[in-house]
Amino acid sequence: MYANKKEGEDYIGPEPIHDMALDADMDDREKQIYHGGMEKFSRLGWKRLTIVLIVEAVALGSLSIPSTFATLGMVAGVICCVGIGLIAVYTSYIIGQVKVKFPHISNYPEAGRQMFGRWGYEILYIMLCLELLLSAGSHCLTGTIAFTNITGSNICAVVFGVVSAIILLIFAIPPSFSEMAILGYIDFASVILAIGITIIGTGVEASNSPGGLAAVNWSAWPKEGITFAEAFIALSNIIFAYSFALCQFSFMDEMHTPTDFPKSIWTLGLAEIFIYTLTGALCYAFIGQDVESPALLSAGSLLSRIAFGVALPVIFISGSINTVVLGRLIHGRMFEGSNIRFINTKMGWITWLAVVTVLTILEFVVAEVIPFFDDLLSVISSLFVSGFTFYFPAIMWFMFIRKGSLFDPKNIVMGLINAIILIIGLVVLGAGTYASVVDIINSYAAGTVGGVFSCTAS
Repeated sequence: MYANKKEGEDYIGPEPIHDMALDADMDDREKQIYHGGMEKFSRLGWKRLTIVLIVEAVALGSLSIPSTFATLGMVAGVICCVGIGLIAVYTSYIIGQVKVKFPHISNYPEAGRQMFGRWGYEILYIMLCLELLLSAGSHCLTGTIAFTNITGSNICAVVFGVVSAIILLIFAIPPSFSEMAILGYIDFASVILAIGITIIGTGVEASNSPGGLAAVNWSAWPKEGITFAEAFIALSNIIFAYSFALCQFSFMDEMHTPTDFPKSIWTLGLAEIFIYTLTGALCYAFIGQDVESPALLSAGSLLSRIAFGVALPVIFISGSINTVVLGRLIHGRMFEGSNIRFINTKMGWITWLAVVTVLTILEFVVAEVIPFFDDLLSVISSLFVSGFTFYFPAIMWFMFIRKGSLFDPKNIVMGLINAIILIIGLVVLGAGTYASVVDIINSYAAGTVGGVFSCTAS
């Protein structure tokens, strides 16, 4: 996890200093646990990294994209999907370069320490914890919506929230990302099938309706009377869909060959751009302004139930990986310098299960306290993804990646690009947060969302 090591080879890179000292003072049993833990968390290759990134990225984002097209219009929707996707790939490439240059950076807060010292670590630690907690909570909320839709029953939605939380907890038990990658294949197949069912179902329904596809009320331009808050929430939902950068340091820390990361970034980035743009454009073209969020709700009663049933794996597997990243962050800090952090002993497993259980309970509370899908994603994007995907990587380029004078011809161009990305991130932070708060207030005032711990899923 700290050097370029291929599967089956001995570790050849430098060990972290504190671990070397710890290793020297261990007895044989402790050394066995230590080296077993190091090996356990050093098995991720670029293909598995791609799968893990897909699990973390291609989930709720794809379900919210069609509604953003209904707000922004077809032209702006496509431009934003492609443009923001390319920016996300670039900033993730910067993060990968920083990880390779500074192998000791094991997560985003450590990158904050490298940039700004102790305060940088603490601020980014809090930001990342809150982001992951809210993201996992949004998956719990989506699970509640899914079960309510699938069953069509009058059972209180809080019950389905509890069921969703339990499932999220079960999937969060494996602590290693290489182990999570095995579930990634199921996750990816699930989201592709769910999207496919929705697109095909809505396309057939639109074709058979009076007037056919020509009668669908979609537009190339933003909807009439669009407000600033509506536009920015739509934009924030697209940004949320490309939020894979925030976990990249954590994932790459388990790679046996970190320099292979560009293969994963480009594979994921291009796949996301293709999936999101196609999903958003086709669903909007087939459904029109009436498209709902999550998009699976727009497939009609029967197909919506089928699509949600197929989407259950992606809802819970992708949600649980946020819990795992957050759990590793907290557990690793609690037991820094101790073999317990490797989660390959009795005490390691007991403490790990305790941490993920507490986190899952908090995620359930988040889902019940903030029971609105689009606005929750917008809050996450504005407060946290704006930094992890935009302005922090831009700052890293200026601090760590740039070589030579800022006024060199090459650096002038790259400096301008990164300055623009920095500004975009700050604008999303300020304007996006304002838009989210305004829309949440308006939604409560209009009575379009359920209350806290309500029996109605929103």
